[in-house]
Amino acid sequence: MLKQKQTKLIKQLASEFGFNFCGIAQATKLDDDARRLELWLNKGMHGKMQYMERYFELRIDPRQLVPGAKSVITLLLNYFPKDKQDAGALKISKYAFGKDYHEVIREKLNKLIESIKINVGEIHGRGFVDSAPVLERTWAQRSGLGWVGKNGNLINKENGSFFFIATLITDLDLEPDEPFAKDYCGTCTRCIDACPTDAILPGKIVDGSKCISYFTIELKDMLIPTEMKGKFENWAFGCDICQDVCPWNRFSKPTNEIEFTPLPGILNISTKEWEAMTEEKFKSIFRDSALNRSKLKGIQRNLKFLQSE
Repeated sequence: MLKQKQTKLIKQLASEFGFNFCGIAQATKLDDDARRLELWLNKGMHGKMQYMERYFELRIDPRQLVPGAKSVITLLLNYFPKDKQDAGALKISKYAFGKDYHEVIREKLNKLIESIKINVGEIHGRGFVDSAPVLERTWAQRSGLGWVGKNGNLINKENGSFFFIATLITDLDLEPDEPFAKDYCGTCTRCIDACPTDAILPGKIVDGSKCISYFTIELKDMLIPTEMKGKFENWAFGCDICQDVCPWNRFSKPTNEIEFTPLPGILNISTKEWEAMTEEKFKSIFRDSALNRSKLKGIQRNLKFLQSE
């Protein structure tokens, strides 16, 4: 009875702090994911993202991250914007329109953990949002929140895939949700067909080393491989192609999160403005933005590459 009561409380608190969905899974080792991850790494599909090779055991077992962990709580936060970029603007992934989601979600997670402690008592738990080796999409599927699509994204049947995923690993013994068992992608291959760099392979495998997001954000080299010329379709930071063509995203609804309101000018900054932008202006506009991952020199590198196509 206590387990049921605490589970209900946590889902209620998650909703109060603005999360759109909350699911719970039992903390166990992910043996199947371990095999898939090892194969993916051995094929070099992580490109130059060496951090993917580290902390393998932590990635596949949440009890290594939080000793005594019993439950993995997965939280989804919608970021789908109501506004679109101007036609012809350098394309920026929708997730980066507003304030950096790491900061927004970290604050919500901290408040959620504190509120759980106030209501339940002393617990041990850690919240993660891209800040630790956690296989968050697997945990989301195990928590009943959706299935992993052919493009590698978690797809929620009610609202599509434009969600940030946060994970809270805790020693609280909670009632787990039923895993999401069905795959509703069916025979659809729109994401595979639309990817201009052929990064999405059959069998729900995404070759990260070919993804436009990898080249425009993760790759720190000053030169992008020439064989990618003509394939970026004006994307300068990230890429939403595989999500934009997904039929399930017709159910996406604009986010209610005020922090994800597009930053001034981000929807209509022209190519000339990007070329002429100074470090000072970039920091002024994008001080709290995920674009800081690429920095101005990264955006301008991507712009030069697009112009050379």
